[in-house]
Amino acid sequence: MSKDGIKVVTKNRKAYHDYELETTYQAGLVLMGSEIKSIRANNVNLRDSYVEVRGGELWLIGVHIALYKNASIFGHDDPLRPRKLLLHRREINQIVDRSRERGYTIIPTMLYLERGRAKVEIALARGKKQYDKRQAIAKRDSEREVRRALKEGHQQ
Repeated sequence: MSKDGIKVVTKNRKAYHDYELETTYQAGLVLMGSEIKSIRANNVNLRDSYVEVRGGELWLIGVHIALYKNASIFGHDDPLRPRKLLLHRREINQIVDRSRERGYTIIPTMLYLERGRAKVEIALARGKKQYDKRQAIAKRDSEREVRRALKEGHQQ
C-alpha cells in the first residue's frame, strides 16, 4: 500500500497501447459485498471493458470481477454484470458531451482501493491508428536498447 492509502488492484495496460488518453476522472463503483472482497483479492480483469452512457448515467461494461469463493452465490451469478459509476453531475455532463464528439470513447484505465473503497480511473480516449502503434513500439524498443547498452557499458 502506498503512502496516500491507494492500492492499485489492476491496470488496463492495453488501453495505453490502443488509445491516446486525454482527460482522466476518478469514479466510485456500486458493488455487492462479495464483489469488493473479490476486488481486494485482485480477482479483476479490465481488459475488454468500456464505459457506456445509459439514461444520463455512466455504466462500466465488460469488467470481469470473479465470484468470491467464500461467499454465497445467491444473486451474484454474473461476473460481467454492468456496474454503475458514481461521479458528480457536472463531471458526468462533461464526459457525455466530450464522448459524443467523433472518435472519442470512455475507457477504464485503472481500478484501485482508496481508503478501503473501490475506485476506477476512467479516461476520455481517442483510438490510435495502426501506424501510431508501430511508432510507439519502435520507440519503446529503441529506448530499451539504449538502456541495455548503458547498463552494459556501466558494468565494464
